[in-house]
Amino acid sequence: MAFGTQDDTDEVMNEINMTPFVDVMLVLLIIFIITVPVMQHSVNVDLPRATNVPQDAKPQTIRLSVDAQGQYFWNEAPIDEKELPRRLKVEAARDPQPELHIRGDREVRYERVAQAMAAAQQAGMRKIGFITEPRPN
Repeated sequence: MAFGTQDDTDEVMNEINMTPFVDVMLVLLIIFIITVPVMQHSVNVDLPRATNVPQDAKPQTIRLSVDAQGQYFWNEAPIDEKELPRRLKVEAARDPQPELHIRGDREVRYERVAQAMAAAQQAGMRKIGFITEPRPN
């Protein structure tokens, strides 16, 4: 074979050699044929039966309001400032824990609302929200 001459066998092939792909596919097919019967054997387990009725255990919502004079209201009932942390601890220990919605009057000092939030946090309340009124158009 000389370097200057070009044989017919040195031409560029325009086709992909499919033989290695077919070989790999046949090996995979044999592996799947062997392993599928092994996977079909399973252990019978007697599982417990359960009902699919959802339990509707929604936590109650506690509305803590602060009026313009700084007085606290627990679900629209007046509550003493010293009684508030005790009630919050009782509610924080419940399962599921209720949500605390704080509603502050527009004229109340922010300090009173912040004290209520701090008492709720110290009691362990995890779900605290604020109630506001939409702006009139």
